[in-house]
Amino acid sequence: MLKLPVVVLCGGLAKRLRPITEKIPKSLIEINGIPFIHHQLRLLQIQGFKNVYLCAGFLGEMIEDFVKDGASYNLNVEYAFDGDQLLGTGGAIKKLLDVYPLDEFFVLYGDSYLTCDFQDVENTYVKNGRSPLMTVYKNNNQFDKSNVSFDGRSVIYYNKNSEKTDLDYIDYGLSILRSRDFENTKTSFDLSIILENLAANNVLNGYEVHERFYEIGSTQGIEELNNYLRSKP
Repeated sequence: MLKLPVVVLCGGLAKRLRPITEKIPKSLIEINGIPFIHHQLRLLQIQGFKNVYLCAGFLGEMIEDFVKDGASYNLNVEYAFDGDQLLGTGGAIKKLLDVYPLDEFFVLYGDSYLTCDFQDVENTYVKNGRSPLMTVYKNNNQFDKSNVSFDGRSVIYYNKNSEKTDLDYIDYGLSILRSRDFENTKTSFDLSIILENLAANNVLNGYEVHERFYEIGSTQGIEELNNYLRSKP
């Protein structure tokens, strides 16, 4: 059983998927006939989570209406909403921390389906002194543009929109962060700013994942996840 909670970022506008996402949030896009967030929460429960915090934005109340308190997944689900102003992924977490005093937590994107061993990620975080941690995947520009330099233990460079051509790794989409990492930040900002600064200050540990990631941020990603889940019992 995992000891840390997980914060799931569900607040994006998903403009690349319009018109599908004009009337529903991305988390409710159907994968094999069932809203994606059902698959994601089921996976998190199997991985060993108990407490899940959803940062919701555009049409976020529809997510809450579907998931409710998470009891049907044997999870305890809490919510934080952007409100009238979109806060960005970093700002959404900062607002969540104003309501729920989490000290350390996983961060997962709301459009990601990740099959890595979350327990081993948590164990590595603890073993390495509870410093911030980013999971990385040796992507070689296969699924998206590589944006991470990883030396086998630490992330020595990260830039979400990197123009470098000599990078092999990509941010896998799962991190462990602490509340103090969000001190002295703006109200609205992207999470990548924090991760980039941690890497630049040589305090961002890395964990290499060998399983590819799945996502629903593109039509191709939706098709690939549909096919992957159909192949499972």
